[in-house]
Amino acid sequence: MSSDLETFTMLPLQLDPQTKAITTTSGSRALQAELAALNTLHRSLLTLETPNQVPPPPVPVNPKRSANVSKLRDSGNNEYRKGKHADAVKFYSLGLQMALTRPLWEPQQLVREEVAALYANRAQAHMALQSWAEGASDAEASVEAKRVGNSKAWWRRGKCLMEMGRLPEARDWVSKGLEMEGDEGELVALLKDINTRLDEKSSS
Repeated sequence: MSSDLETFTMLPLQLDPQTKAITTTSGSRALQAELAALNTLHRSLLTLETPNQVPPPPVPVNPKRSANVSKLRDSGNNEYRKGKHADAVKFYSLGLQMALTRPLWEPQQLVREEVAALYANRAQAHMALQSWAEGASDAEASVEAKRVGNSKAWWRRGKCLMEMGRLPEARDWVSKGLEMEGDEGELVALLKDINTRLDEKSSS
């Protein structure tokens, strides 16, 4: 009985002689996603400012990028405290752009931590502008990056959904957040508020 390891599959791949990018005529989305990641890594290697474009040893994280991400997040926080919520959104967006374009060999956990915080903060700024849909989207992205220990993002999406009148969805989301975060006080209070509104709606 043959295993997958003994099976050879010829894939329809092409190599661009100039860019060295690998493409395929296959309709497989999984294969296309793998090739896209591979080509992105290849382009990252080509931009290296090291001898022969050799990647640096593993571990080092670019301290300048980390400092810039932190500085942009802090600038966003300062603008938020001043009530300049639209400017805060801009700073958080710049921070996200910098965090998400880290080289692929840098620790992914670091990227997740940075992205989770920036998305959660930008969600809060959107909420201050009453941009509920944008806030809900950012809070969800924050949770996707960091599911546990991120109760603020769980709460913010639940609050946005409630403000948009999507009460059953808000209830399910906050209930799931409580499963992940335990009986976190703000989530418990929000779920109670959502259930009250659902009861009022059903009795009206």
